[in-house]
Amino acid sequence: MTAATSALDTTTLIPRDHLFGNPTRSQGRISPDGKWLSWLAPENGVMNIWIAPRSNPDAARLMTHSADRPIPQYMWSPDATSLMFIQDKAGDENFLLYRVDVETGEETTLTPFENTRVDIVGASDTIKDAILVGLNNRDPQFHDVHRLNLTTGALELVFENTKFAGFLADDTLTLRMAMNQNAEGGTDYFRIEDNVVADTAFESTAMEDAMTTSPAGYTTDGSILYWLDSRGRDTAALYAQDTATGEKTLIAQDEKADIGGSLRHQQTGEVLAYSVTYLKTHWHALDPEIQASFDWIDAQFEGQSGVMSRTEDDRTWIVWNDPLDAPISTHIYDRDAQTLTPFYTTRPELDGAPLQPMHPVEIASRDGLTLPSYLTLPSSSAPKGADRPGAPVPMVLLVHGGPWARDTYGFSSIHQMLANRGFAVLSVNFRGSTGFGKGFINAGNKQWGLAMHDDLIDAVDWAVDQGIAKRDAVAIMGGSYGGYATLAGLAFTPDVFACGVDIVGPSNLETLLGTIPPYWAPMVKIFHERMGNPGTEEGLAMLKAASPLYKADQITKPLLIAQGANDPRVRQDESDQIVAAMKAANIPVTYVLYPDEGHGFAKPENSISFFAIAENFLAQTLADKGDVRAEPLANVLDPSTAQVVEGAAHVQGLGG
Repeated sequence: MTAATSALDTTTLIPRDHLFGNPTRSQGRISPDGKWLSWLAPENGVMNIWIAPRSNPDAARLMTHSADRPIPQYMWSPDATSLMFIQDKAGDENFLLYRVDVETGEETTLTPFENTRVDIVGASDTIKDAILVGLNNRDPQFHDVHRLNLTTGALELVFENTKFAGFLADDTLTLRMAMNQNAEGGTDYFRIEDNVVADTAFESTAMEDAMTTSPAGYTTDGSILYWLDSRGRDTAALYAQDTATGEKTLIAQDEKADIGGSLRHQQTGEVLAYSVTYLKTHWHALDPEIQASFDWIDAQFEGQSGVMSRTEDDRTWIVWNDPLDAPISTHIYDRDAQTLTPFYTTRPELDGAPLQPMHPVEIASRDGLTLPSYLTLPSSSAPKGADRPGAPVPMVLLVHGGPWARDTYGFSSIHQMLANRGFAVLSVNFRGSTGFGKGFINAGNKQWGLAMHDDLIDAVDWAVDQGIAKRDAVAIMGGSYGGYATLAGLAFTPDVFACGVDIVGPSNLETLLGTIPPYWAPMVKIFHERMGNPGTEEGLAMLKAASPLYKADQITKPLLIAQGANDPRVRQDESDQIVAAMKAANIPVTYVLYPDEGHGFAKPENSISFFAIAENFLAQTLADKGDVRAEPLANVLDPSTAQVVEGAAHVQGLGG
């Protein structure tokens, strides 16, 4: 036994279900009136909503009874008399809105329509028994705006929509603005008066600013409209616009990153604080009392912290803390008494587990861009806290989805599992990622499989040059766009990667754009301008050249594919067709289909089963490249719906 093997063997193996199973609790909230605590927790293995009096947290009461799919998201009604949540069917993303009465426990479907997706258009701090919702039950492409009475469930049509991509309302639940894409791929903003949309836009963006400029809501009295705006600059800054005069005042800006979230006054709607996330998230308060609370919270914790929920009087907050090398915890913060009361730990079974720190790093691309990235090392490779291993190790390049999204600093179940199994893990914000200014996003325009892919290759080269990764022991893995990047990596640069794991990744960009959900149709220009227009000869050629399907016969390294049968974004055909192409070329591939999932895994038993397959696939493929391991598959597939369509024999323990 070598020293390296001995080091890994002495590191406790973290069970998969501790990382990918149901958390003990999540999404902690406090009711607006401060009387109730709420959270999601399992009931018969399915995440449901629970509440308890704040005065007696042990008197927990189950409020929902979902028996199949976990409830993904919920919120309190403004008057604190009910809880609302969304739910889809088998991952189809046609989310409906439900209400549960706090007193009686009665559950009501507020949007009882088939093949319909609800959007929340507006909520109010002063009107507590109603919200505005968008419903596409009349036309799947467009969301009509309705006023929903939260007490009676009555829906009143406010605006029948035949062309607009979105709307903005003020605190009186009055529609004030409609948004639509323009011919250049930017966005036009139209005023609405008495539910009539103006003929001409009062604000417009070019395509280059479309992803970094948007309205960010009104103050309660409607006198100020906030904007996140990159026009005339690179990063998105926060502005306050006088709605009477149109004059804008700069509130906040950052040179390296866009302004992100904000904390608003509970009564006036004025911005009290804002966040900036470059490598890490930092909150900056405009109000001295809020800053004092931020400072006090930061002094209590290691790692990152933030505010999850607030009472209407703003005297009680629910705050979270992520120390990265310990499980995330949630606390009740009394701002007057300056006390923190433990609420729950999300995954208490990870307490004492050998969790590894995440290291923010900056990587230079070949053409001079800076790629903000995150590195996690196996504990067996270096002392805890070290940002370089003692010797190069096998590495997984973990690519985020979107691509118009980003990786962030914080706890990651995938990073922790792979590091615990002996892999270094590198997540890269490649060009096209959001949050770093419009120049960074726009550098990715029409660069699928080109400069965006070059950034990933540059990151691999950096990791090799830094002594982190072994040149012949780098895997690529990701979901959605990250799945596409995996397919592209193996098809376009087959010598760079030792293997790949693709989760719901598109293989053919032409068919991807031809099957987008209908409610994305009003925004289709963004795909054409940033990927390629299949309606033009040049655009179609570009999409085909960037599609891994057409180079499937050049894949030479082991590939694992996972797909949800009900995925509305990346249809099952995207995986079916590249598997068929590889079979036709006699190239081995392992393909796992989940008939009750969509764009990713919602059910924990499915998530656990796939990452069990993935870690065994990676460990088996790279076993001769370094000291790696996997928790055996055993009977992990039995509780799941996984169907191994192809290539079970290529993963040890999967073929029976």
